[in-house]
Amino acid sequence: MRRNKDTMSVAGPASVERGKGSGAALVAGGSVHAALANEIGLRIVRGDYPPGTILPNEAKWSETFEVSRSAVREAIKMLMAKSLLASRPKVGSWVEPRERWNLLDRDVLGWYAMAPDRESFLRTVQEFRYIIEPEATALAAERRSDQEMAEISAACRDMGEASSLATRTQADTRFHLAILRASGNELLVPLGVLIESALNNLFVYVTRETNDVAHAQKLHEAIERNIRLQRPDAARAAVRKLLANTDQVIIRERR
Repeated sequence: MRRNKDTMSVAGPASVERGKGSGAALVAGGSVHAALANEIGLRIVRGDYPPGTILPNEAKWSETFEVSRSAVREAIKMLMAKSLLASRPKVGSWVEPRERWNLLDRDVLGWYAMAPDRESFLRTVQEFRYIIEPEATALAAERRSDQEMAEISAACRDMGEASSLATRTQADTRFHLAILRASGNELLVPLGVLIESALNNLFVYVTRETNDVAHAQKLHEAIERNIRLQRPDAARAAVRKLLANTDQVIIRERR
């Protein structure tokens, strides 16, 4: 029986099974073009296709991944929307320079985090956090509303009561995003996607021991307390201590 290409999807980068002929395997379910965009996007970010590279045409992608040409076209459109690719009739699609890539896109950040130089990615995001979070937290201490404070406190409490690393990470993310919202600066909120990606990928990269978690919780509680008491200078300093602790965890894991 002939398979219907549009009912199958490309496996994600973590689960792609290399075949002897096609170089990739298909799995049932999910969105075909999104899965294909995920696979191609990861290959671009990790350097398989350097900037300026002309990518294979629709027919080649279709053959390689055993998907329809329409799925390939939709995948390419997705990558163009993220500014990873550009396309022109009779030329095809090519990889754009890195400086044009949309690094605030969740998918692009995820691909960076899975690339071989993931450690470099984490250091870059840590630098960003040093630039943004201390001042955002100081603003939150000055401007936060009672409702915003309640959200920050609830996330901090949920971190301490979390029964798994996954639920703790979710609460940790909520904590930091709530602080950005409480800063009162609307331009800071979209940048939360970088912090979210950093936290999600950091805990995959490092081993969190019991002592680490307990110490980190105390550092988060110090931030919460200083925001609640509206002490901007102390809140700023508390965030810097938390970021310095994260640096130490990354350095230790590298050894």
